[in-house]
Amino acid sequence: MTGTTARRWGLLSLLAINLALTAGCSGKAATTRYAASSLGDSCYAKALPTVGEGGLAWGSTLNMARKKSLNNCIRYAGRSGGTPDTCKVVLAECKN
Repeated sequence: MTGTTARRWGLLSLLAINLALTAGCSGKAATTRYAASSLGDSCYAKALPTVGEGGLAWGSTLNMARKKSLNNCIRYAGRSGGTPDTCKVVLAECKN
């Protein structure tokens, strides 16, 4: 009985420490990462296959965004059971 009680307290302590550490830094990395990624590139493009998932990408130039989105489309369509050979850029523009 004593061993079971000690084991329970140990597991509860580890769970409490894990939750405290997770709650303390849960939002910091995400806001920094998104803010930094949206500052530099002003052009974006979206490529879609006929079947499967497409890809959206940002780039410093329109051509770079198109190339990245096409590569992402090929990767994601292949992973989702789609048709990577049919990927086409359907939207490409730059913000002011």
